[in-house]
This record gives sequence, C-alpha cells and structure tokens, in this order.
Amino acid sequence: MRRRRTAARTAALAAGLFLLAGCGIRGTAVPVDAGSAPSRATCVVRPGAQNALPTGSVTVSVQLVCTSQLLPVTRAVVLPADGDAVQAASVLLEELRRQPSPAEDEAGFSTSVQARVTVGAPHKGDPAGTLRLNIAPDQLPAVALAQLVCTFGGTAAADGRGTVVLGGPGDEDPKGYQCTDELRTHPESIRGTGTTVS
Repeated sequence: MRRRRTAARTAALAAGLFLLAGCGIRGTAVPVDAGSAPSRATCVVRPGAQNALPTGSVTVSVQLVCTSQLLPVTRAVVLPADGDAVQAASVLLEELRRQPSPAEDEAGFSTSVQARVTVGAPHKGDPAGTLRLNIAPDQLPAVALAQLVCTFGGTAAADGRGTVVLGGPGDEDPKGYQCTDELRTHPESIRGTGTTVS
C-alpha cells in the first residue's frame, strides 16, 4: 500500500515538472519592460461609414489623432462661397472641435482641440492671412496646435498657402507654422517661426 502511494506521488510530481518545463519560459525576479500593449486602432474609417454629401457641401480633410500621429479624415462641410479665410477657418475649426463619429472612434481617432477654441480676424498691422485665436498658440496643447496648422494649411483658411500664420488675442506678434511629414508623425514637436510671414 505504501509503495502505491509513493509511486502515485512520484508520478504526480514528475507530471508537474514536465508541465512546468514544457512552457518554455523560465521565471525571473528581474522586471521585464515589454512596452505598452499593442494598439487595436486601425486608423482607417471603414468603407460605407461616410454619409452622402449634403446639398452644397464639399469634402475636406481634417487632421485627427490616431496612434499619436496626425492622419487625415474626410468630412463634408459647407465652405463660404467668397473664400473668406476667417469663415473657412471657423468651419474647419468646428470640425476639429467636434467629437469623432462612431466610425472614426472605432478606428481609433480622437481630437485634442478643445471646444472653447475660436478663431477670428487679424489685428491691424498683422501680415496678410493672419488668423487670431482666442487663446495664444503657445498656450494650446501642442497636438491641438498641430491639428490646426495641418488642417488649415493649403486651404482657404490659409489663403492656399502652406504656411499658417497664427496669433493670440493679445498684442504679441503672430508666428508662421508649416505642416511637414515630421510634424504629422510627431505633432508634439510643433514650433513657430520667429519671424512672421508677410
């Protein structure tokens, strides 16, 4: 009887050791930093998620955040017929302030532009094409500022130019900002030029 119990214990111990050895991972007391969990964001809005264009609207690209980068998302908007830069900027800004649609949210998109941000006309003496925000650009989150610059650049909001000239509500000089591939990849690195664009 005693031999049977001993044999059973030995067999159970051997089976346990075999299972532990079979996993192929040796335990360690040293913490391992394997990085953050992989993102499930696709950064692609699924086909068919866009609604039909309302009458009088056009499609524009607004820059949203996905996996810490700026990527374009197509939106339907109604732009001013006269090409007014401030009105065009207001329309685009409204799209950036709006929370992503369910399809955009599912794809992993978000926005850092706060609802309280507004845009207005240039001050007297500002360079042509200047847009004045109600918050100084350097007081905005860097990613939000990058979203504005990369959405406005090349559109009627920037008079078709690649450089976006932005100022705040005070008397500080506006600065010129350009949207580059580097900025889209690292939006937190945005810097304005020290001299304004005339």
